Amino acid sequence: MKLFESLAKYQPQALGVLRIMTALQFIEHGSQKLFNFPVSDHAGALSGLSLTSGILEFAGGILLALGLFTRPVAFLLAGEMAIAYFMAHMPRDFFPVNNGGDSAISFCFIFLYLVFAGAGAFALDNRRSA
Repeated sequence: MKLFESLAKYQPQALGVLRIMTALQFIEHGSQKLFNFPVSDHAGALSGLSLTSGILEFAGGILLALGLFTRPVAFLLAGEMAIAYFMAHMPRDFFPVNNGGDSAISFCFIFLYLVFAGAGAFALDNRRSA
């Protein structure tokens, strides 16, 4: 359809918005682990693995939101989410809707897409390479 073809010119902006909104959600996961914000029932002492994932989620989310080092950061975070799924979610149940891993899978594949697609619009990476 002609309408959908005309939307193609906005692909960089749509990719930038996807990157930013995904990063903002991801930052929230990290801030909850590190600072218990937003407040959670799961607060407590962090294990080494939880601390590492909290730092990756918070710092990596900030870098992605800014669009800085997008491809390497997205690669690292996609790997983190794959590991999180197979270590924390998959053992609970086979089905992601039952094991709470559907967001880990979604994050993993969005980050993997960013590895290949780049940052899109509104990214500091665009200023760095110029």
